[in-house]
Amino acid sequence: MYNTSGIELTLNKKEDISEVINGTVQLLHNALTASPTTMWNESCGEQLQDFGRPEKIIIGVMLAIITAVTVMGNTLVVIAVCVVKKLRQPSNYLLVSLAVADLSVAIVVMPFVIVTDLTGGKWLFGDTFCNIFIGMDVMCCTASIMTLCVISVDRYLGITRPLTYPARQNGQLMAKMILGVWLASASITLPPFCGWAKNVHTAGVCLISQDFGYTIYSTAVAFYIPMLVMLVMYYKIFRAARKSGAKHRFTDLSRRERLETVANEALRMQGLKPPGVAEDCAALSRLLNRERRNISIFKREQKAATTLGVIVGVFAVCWLPFFILSTARPFICGVECSCVPIWLERTLLWLGYANSLMNPFIYAFFNRDLRSTYRDLLRCRYRNINRRLSAVGVHEALKV
Repeated sequence: MYNTSGIELTLNKKEDISEVINGTVQLLHNALTASPTTMWNESCGEQLQDFGRPEKIIIGVMLAIITAVTVMGNTLVVIAVCVVKKLRQPSNYLLVSLAVADLSVAIVVMPFVIVTDLTGGKWLFGDTFCNIFIGMDVMCCTASIMTLCVISVDRYLGITRPLTYPARQNGQLMAKMILGVWLASASITLPPFCGWAKNVHTAGVCLISQDFGYTIYSTAVAFYIPMLVMLVMYYKIFRAARKSGAKHRFTDLSRRERLETVANEALRMQGLKPPGVAEDCAALSRLLNRERRNISIFKREQKAATTLGVIVGVFAVCWLPFFILSTARPFICGVECSCVPIWLERTLLWLGYANSLMNPFIYAFFNRDLRSTYRDLLRCRYRNINRRLSAVGVHEALKV
């Protein structure tokens, strides 16, 4: 008789080895045939989002609404300043520049981001267009942020130095300031095209350069420095408004004005001309005029402080999380890829884009003329729009 137990054991071992070899070969085959995007994402700890049809519909509709409202709001700003004579002032040129930058974000950047988000984060537009897209994104967003910074400086100088600050009355000087904003924005866009820092664009991936030096330079110029300037300007305007409020106490001023008006009218009707009354009335009139000017300055400073405070607050909430992430990413993930979850990166990016949506409505909320023009344009009341706005201004002046 033959001992078959050893033979059976040997056969079982051979079958196990065979299965291991086949499994290893299959794994190697899958690795070699896998797409570069999948390998790149897995090596960075990043996973593409796999959305179902209902999720894609909801996300697509929400992002499309954000884009459409951004286009509509900023288009209204451009049309309002160009059509209404009262708004066609050099100080409002900055609003037009801001609206153009935000409008560019909505038209040339957001649609491609929407398509990329609906595919779970996969770039579908090729390597060549990746550089162009990143350049447009960086320049338009930076121009928007830097214009907000220049607006804060303009508001501060216009309030604190109304006689020595000529830019508000000089259209050419304001145009040069706007040109400087766009040139500074271009200075951040050009380095990847000049060989300093190369953007990351492999199959399915389109990411701005993660070079350490370029990241620090671009985030500082595009966000941190403008943010610091805006905070300083807000603090100075707020301090000026507080000093003005402490210096001038306007309690019962309207009541005193009414009493003095009644007294003067009574004297005039009775024909009384006692000695010194005319001089006292003239002195009182000058005092009241001076206090009216002080009230006007105080209200203007408070309005500027409130407006700039809202602008800085919304700006910080929208962009600060994204730029903190962008600054820290190369130091955490390295310069070759991104290890940040796509859902977090895209959420913070769209939060930053939301600033372009909110800007036109923030300024309309604090500017009665702009708000009235919006209302007329949305109602398609184009005829006599300048006359109606002038009539509203006269009515408000008489009411005051």
